Amino acid sequence: MRMKGVGYVVFAVTFVALGALSLFSGDFAYVWQPVPPDIPGRAFIAYVSGAFMCTVGIGLLNRRTVAPASLMLAAYTLLWLLLLHVPHLLVTPLQEVNWGACAEIALLVAAAWIVYGLMATPDGALYVAPLTSTKAMRLARWLFALALPLIGLEHLIYAQPTADLVPAWLPDRLGWAAVTGVAHIAAGVAIFFFLLPRLAAVLEAWMMGIFTLFVWVPAVIATPTQRFAWTALLMSTVMTAAAWIVADSFRGVPWFSFSRSRNQLADVVVH
Repeated sequence: MRMKGVGYVVFAVTFVALGALSLFSGDFAYVWQPVPPDIPGRAFIAYVSGAFMCTVGIGLLNRRTVAPASLMLAAYTLLWLLLLHVPHLLVTPLQEVNWGACAEIALLVAAAWIVYGLMATPDGALYVAPLTSTKAMRLARWLFALALPLIGLEHLIYAQPTADLVPAWLPDRLGWAAVTGVAHIAAGVAIFFFLLPRLAAVLEAWMMGIFTLFVWVPAVIATPTQRFAWTALLMSTVMTAAAWIVADSFRGVPWFSFSRSRNQLADVVVH
């Protein structure tokens, strides 16, 4: 199957950019890669991580290497999640920010997994059949869907910090923080229960994209020498692209059908 859509290309290119940022800075992606400062060889590991992201990002753009590249990226982001974020969650499980941080990386795991499931072939390199089945694709989407309410709750619990990110020219910034939080939750529920999943995924992608455009692009323009602003822009962009990949995986599913069985049948036909 051939991946289509701008989201897929943006996903690959943004990982190349994240890797380049690590290579040029000799450091990780700030709060998204919370590697302890006292770990031995931290700078060397950052360079290796950056080189790896550049390599797999380029690999995603080549049809002959997209399957192994997406599998390695799924494994890399899963390790990123388990080793760097889950420990913080286990230590302080009542802090929703830790759940939200895990959820953001889970979006990337799910998207890389879906790319692999759609592109891997039995005669290709690093073919793992159980990860390419229709059931596996549903599990990847469920992972994506379960992550969205956690991000939405973060918007609601930390409403004021979220509102501070909303452009000042918009009225009722706290209201926008609440609306986006509820929208994340609604999209996750719709995708998980297969109720208007394609529409929900597309709207989620658009919302993330608008947030990226109106929050982090201006932040980079205002502070072009700050690595945090660039990292935040790239992470927001890659999460937006992840949502587009999930939306694209629902191609063939009816836009406005509330029938769960009908939607799932269309999904099986697509795969």
